[in-house]
Amino acid sequence: MKNRPKPYRVITDSEVEKYAEEHSTTESEVVTKLIHGSDEELDYIDMLSGPLVGNLLQILVQLSGAKNCLEIGTFTGYSAIKMAEVIPSGGRIDTIEMNIRYQKIAQENFQKFGFDDRIQLIKANAREEITKLNKIYDLIYLDADKLYYQHYYDHCIPILKSGGILIADNVLWSAQVLAPEDPKSQALDAFNKQLKIDNRVSHVLLPLRDGCTIVRKK
Repeated sequence: MKNRPKPYRVITDSEVEKYAEEHSTTESEVVTKLIHGSDEELDYIDMLSGPLVGNLLQILVQLSGAKNCLEIGTFTGYSAIKMAEVIPSGGRIDTIEMNIRYQKIAQENFQKFGFDDRIQLIKANAREEITKLNKIYDLIYLDADKLYYQHYYDHCIPILKSGGILIADNVLWSAQVLAPEDPKSQALDAFNKQLKIDNRVSHVLLPLRDGCTIVRKK
């Protein structure tokens, strides 16, 4: 894993995770091509959400009927396209990315695979952009700089509809939150603790991949 203290702990046994992936819905040809393309263009692709989280996102979009979705942290476009594959007709995904190289790759993927009519790439610093949004969203996926999860969350809840869903990825940070020492694990631990006492929402933290919290706004 990139940018994490060593040694880190694998949360799920790798063989169990592989079995789970093999016995989940197979990813589309489009998504498979995106993964291979990302792997060729970048030195590492561990920032991709992965099939278990990706399929969970799809199911949550389908169950909630979400038509207006927000993603914070695009990377190469994997999770945005996963959601776009199942979003209802007329639905739209706004996704925010600051990294110029990732912006270019993601935009190319949206156009190449025919999703640019459903996905709007916002090229901006998410920490600043999130304070300007005044649109109400049905579903929000948070997978950006872990140091600022609380900041994102504080600005996401007001623009999330009542009954809406927020998904926060990487909240266990290779289990480093159990004894947080580095800034990111400390920030995530503080975020997890603050979320637990937020009476505006109900939520569950799943030990899925690198930790995934599903939040429902009351």
